[in-house]
Amino acid sequence: MTRARLDKVFTVLIAGVLAGLVLAVAALPAALVFGIGFSALAAPYSELPNTLRAPPTAQRSNLYANDGTTLITSFYQEDRVDVPLAEVTPVMRQAIIAAEDARFYEHSGVDLRGVVRAFTVNRRDGTTRQGASTLTMQYVRNVLSNDPRLSERQRAAASELTTARKVQEMRYALTLERELTKDEILARYLNIAYFGAGAYGVAAASRRYFSKPPTRLTLAEAALLAGLVRSPHTDDPINGDADAALARRAYVLDRLVESGQVSADAAARAGAEQLRLRPRNTPNDCTAVPVQHNDWGFFCDWFTRWWNDQPAFGTTVDERQLTLRRGGFSIVSSLDPAVQRVTAEQVRRVYPVGDERAAPTVVVQPGTGRVLAMAVNRHYGVEANPGGQKNHPNTVVPLAAGGGAIEGYQAGSTFKVFAMLAALESGLPLNTEFDAPEQLLTRYSVTGAASCDGYWCPHNASPTMNGRHSMWTAFGQSVNTYFAWLTERVGADRVVEMAERLGIVFRSEQDARLARHGAQEWGPFTLGVSATTPLDLAGAYAALAAEGTWCAPLPVVSIADAAGRPVAAARPGCRQAVDADVARAATDAARCPVGDQSMYRTCTGGTAPGLRQQLGRPVAGKTGSSDGYATETVVAFTPQLAVASIAANPDDPRDPVGQRVQQQLVAAVGEVLAAALRDEPVRDFVPPSQSTAFQLTGVRAGN
Repeated sequence: MTRARLDKVFTVLIAGVLAGLVLAVAALPAALVFGIGFSALAAPYSELPNTLRAPPTAQRSNLYANDGTTLITSFYQEDRVDVPLAEVTPVMRQAIIAAEDARFYEHSGVDLRGVVRAFTVNRRDGTTRQGASTLTMQYVRNVLSNDPRLSERQRAAASELTTARKVQEMRYALTLERELTKDEILARYLNIAYFGAGAYGVAAASRRYFSKPPTRLTLAEAALLAGLVRSPHTDDPINGDADAALARRAYVLDRLVESGQVSADAAARAGAEQLRLRPRNTPNDCTAVPVQHNDWGFFCDWFTRWWNDQPAFGTTVDERQLTLRRGGFSIVSSLDPAVQRVTAEQVRRVYPVGDERAAPTVVVQPGTGRVLAMAVNRHYGVEANPGGQKNHPNTVVPLAAGGGAIEGYQAGSTFKVFAMLAALESGLPLNTEFDAPEQLLTRYSVTGAASCDGYWCPHNASPTMNGRHSMWTAFGQSVNTYFAWLTERVGADRVVEMAERLGIVFRSEQDARLARHGAQEWGPFTLGVSATTPLDLAGAYAALAAEGTWCAPLPVVSIADAAGRPVAAARPGCRQAVDADVARAATDAARCPVGDQSMYRTCTGGTAPGLRQQLGRPVAGKTGSSDGYATETVVAFTPQLAVASIAANPDDPRDPVGQRVQQQLVAAVGEVLAAALRDEPVRDFVPPSQSTAFQLTGVRAGN
């Protein structure tokens, strides 16, 4: 007979003999032991399941800041991180073998001698005092009883005390020993075993009980952990019976001495040590971000929303969350702790944490869409708010990113950039002039305060804005009637389409309906009546900084799966949204509002004239006020960064924040840019061509 044939026959024979003995170990009636049915052996011998070849153990995913080492939080169903055997101290390996399977390196998956011994002892004492499952058999049982791909019934069947189950367990154990080396089996066992206190696997257990990696465990610590796997729910020294844990530690130390792995003196010293625990909880989910960095919670929350939208991680939100909490991903986020700290500080200077008004602020990197900071003057948490207050001081609502109940905020004149881009793309130059009146009657049908006999008739904020303007001066001084006229000339639908192209999301049902079915008549859109968020707005203006390349907002730098392989979902999702020269032209005009000067020296004033001096480097941007100063908005950008901040009352849009807060936002945005760019080289914008600046042409599209 061939070796393989002999192994298979031996496997079937020994499994049949031992199954009866193991049932006896479990104190089943003797008649059942000797009357064991061999029908269990009559089933065809199946190959080892893939589940055992590559066990789908749940591992926690870790979310880090952009330095790759600062932990923001973790996500898990089971707190586990697999480690190779080389990262487990030898004394821990010896301890688990001594505790659970002293003859591990001598048997082939099923220990006949151990079964006979257990049968004899249990028969003599009339109770089940000794078990006969080897480490390999325990591993098989652990894998099958925790396989998420199986039904609850199938997982329960993996640990039932039945003849068929025990025979199958032995068969799998014997087969597994032919597939893997002993050290491979030991490593898998150490990574799947439950050690109590929510710690799965030796790495999590070392951290949970002793705040150290498994490479640094002492003899006493290793013996304690090894002793826990028998009864982890009751012997857990943190939440359970510490005396029982110490008794099990003593048992393991005795077994180590018996096996010759440890001297009697060393065991005695370890056994005399007091229980020295250094418990550490592994954070789980966004509400568990470090207390001193509670503001990170809003970025973390947005990260999970982003993850839930990625088809790479599953077909449904539930599947994607399961992937996150079981997949063992190492996720390096785009969050820059230093930029986040400054942003949070500046936001709280505008409004304190307890204020009902908020100033959500976002920092975006042009050319990648990566978000470096996301701050708001709130405490991230689910604690109840005093006096029936809705979202302050505590909230988990995405005030900066939008979503859920947050549709966004009106951003006023910052939306004029979309009319300017649409006009430039249509072939109009920057020096397109119009004699802007104080009020302009348009052809767009509207109702309400902005209506003149049923038609939209916006007016300028000040009579000083009236007169002849180009795109440079009209954008700098925020001349409403100029942009109302420009919108009529290029078409409101093209303005709306440009905003969508640059990432403006219509979360409001009314806005979405107008964008889809009434864009041609939506003239007021140019003045920012649609709801948006700092995240969307920063992304749109970042596209100007990146010369027309719009990138989807991205919360990560890299994602590696449990095997260390990179995940493609972490790559920036960018596209050329507008012609590069069109973007350069819009940027050139956007230098006017913030006190900078265009490449053609055409700026004559702005609404935030001190920002260029405050920052000390080339900058562009725009301010915006909604009707009645209900909201105030500031967005500014350099070639390296874009920042958007909106002041509003998220709970009561009827509560105006007032015009005065705009200058506070300007100062805050300036401080964020200055701090974030302190060690970065000074870069200037690329000037637009003379054609785009001064000549009427055909449609400008492509590169």
